[in-house]
Amino acid sequence: MSQPTLDRRHWIAQVSAAASSALVFGGLSTAAADEKPRDANSRLGVGAIGLRYQGSVITEKAAAHGDVVALADVDREILEKANHDFGGKSKLMEDYRDLLARDDVDVVMIGTPDHWHSKMVIDACRAGKDVYCEKPLTLTIDEGKTLHNVVRETGRVVQVGSWQRSDSRFRTAVEMVRQGWVGALQRVDIVLGKNKTGGPFAKQPVPKNLNWDLWQGQTPDVAYIPERSHYTFRWWYEYSGGQMTDWGAHHIDIGQWGAGALPVEIEGTAKMPNVADGYNVAIDYHVRYKLDNGVEMTVADNGRNGLMFTGDKGRLFVNRGSLEGAPTEKPLPREEFTLYNFDNLTRPERAGKLDAIVNHMGNFFDCVAARKTPISDVEGQHRSVSTCHLGNISMKLGRKLTWDPKSETFVGDDEANQHLRREQRPGFEVA
Repeated sequence: MSQPTLDRRHWIAQVSAAASSALVFGGLSTAAADEKPRDANSRLGVGAIGLRYQGSVITEKAAAHGDVVALADVDREILEKANHDFGGKSKLMEDYRDLLARDDVDVVMIGTPDHWHSKMVIDACRAGKDVYCEKPLTLTIDEGKTLHNVVRETGRVVQVGSWQRSDSRFRTAVEMVRQGWVGALQRVDIVLGKNKTGGPFAKQPVPKNLNWDLWQGQTPDVAYIPERSHYTFRWWYEYSGGQMTDWGAHHIDIGQWGAGALPVEIEGTAKMPNVADGYNVAIDYHVRYKLDNGVEMTVADNGRNGLMFTGDKGRLFVNRGSLEGAPTEKPLPREEFTLYNFDNLTRPERAGKLDAIVNHMGNFFDCVAARKTPISDVEGQHRSVSTCHLGNISMKLGRKLTWDPKSETFVGDDEANQHLRREQRPGFEVA
């Protein structure tokens, strides 16, 4: 199957439209928090795949909009606990494909480790299901090309769990940048935090409650080490990308959304651990991107977690706790915002009485009903996580790379282009 690339102008047009409609009108659920539940015949059947940590969180939020009817997880203990938590009436299965085959499942929640996201979304779309998938959307850039093609072909609604797009602080920051409140944007500086270090870890017998082969999926078949699974999978490149794809799927997404541009140059530096059977993601990392509109974007592991937008007339800092005019512990006094007039800001509207995070799920269900594109759509999130992957690739190779965002390939660099994909175990291919 051919994999058409995403035209930059088309992507920028979509980003601009999203920044206009989603930011001004909220891009969120129109249902109030105290809305009466729909009758059983009109409520959608929810199937959830991967119930540990965030998977159970998003399933709980989905339960406000539909009925949880089926659960799948490769860890039997996690599966049974989730079934108890969601009322004990769901059909339980180890293999997610059995869940996708069910006629009573209309929408699917995916909360598995990162290396399963693309394949599960693709399989769900081809099974006729709409999907809410946790971030990051992909493990590789080529996966994203395939996934975007499948979503477009099937016409399914897919929302990615990069919920900062639905948070009032981040949406306000993006709107302010796009309205020119910092003048002409020059820089976006992002701090994600340190990657974990550790190892070597001991190989252990596979727990009886865990299907380790199915958990590994497309990744290399290796001996079971507890630190490879569950939450700590993030610190292994086999399954994830460290903070670059964990926090980066949030903050780099907002930075790129605000800038409305794509990278053309990437230069990353890092120390790469060399510990047998230990965490292998980069440490002491720093990445500099040149975007195709001339804006410079940096990503670092040390500093205050969040984003700084800097223009020729001012600067704006945003994270999950604040929206400020400078990177200080306290907001600047109002009189120091001489270049800004907060009273004239077209602030994003908030829908009903739902909070921002709940609205992200509400937006998904609204879009399922209306057959519209959600605020955290596949195309935008493919582009955002691709930028995360580009940083990791540059750090691994230890050199500057040139990227063509139209063809989605590195320019004149066969070695770098080999990193657009990974070897996949037979039977688990993403295609």
